[in-house]
Amino acid sequence: MKTGLVALAAAAAAALPVYAQERPATPTFTAGLEMVNLTVSVRDAAGNLVNDLGPGDFRVVEDERSQSVQLFARAVEPGQEEALALDLGLLLDTSESMMNELRLSQEAAVRFLEAIPRARELLTVFFDQDIRVSRYDSEHQQGLIERIMDMKGSGNTALYDAITVYLSRVADSTGRKILVVFTDGEDTTSSVSLPELINLVRGSSVTIYPIAFTGSFTLGNNRSLSARAFVQRLADISGGQVYLPRTSKDLPRIYDKILDELTAQYVLGFVSDNAKRDGRFRKLRVEVTRPGLQVRHRQGYVVPKE
Repeated sequence: MKTGLVALAAAAAAALPVYAQERPATPTFTAGLEMVNLTVSVRDAAGNLVNDLGPGDFRVVEDERSQSVQLFARAVEPGQEEALALDLGLLLDTSESMMNELRLSQEAAVRFLEAIPRARELLTVFFDQDIRVSRYDSEHQQGLIERIMDMKGSGNTALYDAITVYLSRVADSTGRKILVVFTDGEDTTSSVSLPELINLVRGSSVTIYPIAFTGSFTLGNNRSLSARAFVQRLADISGGQVYLPRTSKDLPRIYDKILDELTAQYVLGFVSDNAKRDGRFRKLRVEVTRPGLQVRHRQGYVVPKE
């Protein structure tokens, strides 16, 4: 399931600081051929979430071949606890580049924690040039809030490494995996390259929601434009969405949108009719029979190599 990331994954599991000093071999996170699960959001033409579809309303296409949906679960209708279980990750950028946005980032993270539903696991990653991973539950949430408010902006930014650590930590878990990233989108010191990270995200079942703090960016700032394009790409590949708060007044609306989506998602599962274990990326497309609806989901998955 994980190649070339043993050191990072072990450090994440131990919830200790991670110091990414050696470039890993090109990594892949894979989905087993036994069952491929897709987390899907559906909206109508007005942008409203649609949560009343049934299994017969969906068609899953893998590499232009229609697949048989064998698992169907709706978040509004519990009954598939394992498929709907929520693993939540929070990545918090504490690097020097976030100094101007740090107070808004802290407020955003705290308000989000106060609003989210109960998760099976809550994993937090604080990162600058170092990566610090911790696991929390609802009983210790106040301690996490205090830690967030004590954040100080300093050092370089290992954003790609931090995302890699989180993906490696949840690669083997079932259910819905949601990652909320509080960042300005810049990376200055990661050992994992951008192409490697993109491959990781493409092969992962994690849905990424960047909350990007770009209030000080201008159209003449090429670095900021690149950072904004990067967080948008993360969301597009994984089936998530980017949010761009300008002030604290924007935060409640953003949280409402994310939480509404979490409570209206579908989980679809299928066994691929292609039994080859060739290590290739397989493109996925989900269609709905009801006209006028828009579907969002991850773009595909990576098959384990024999």
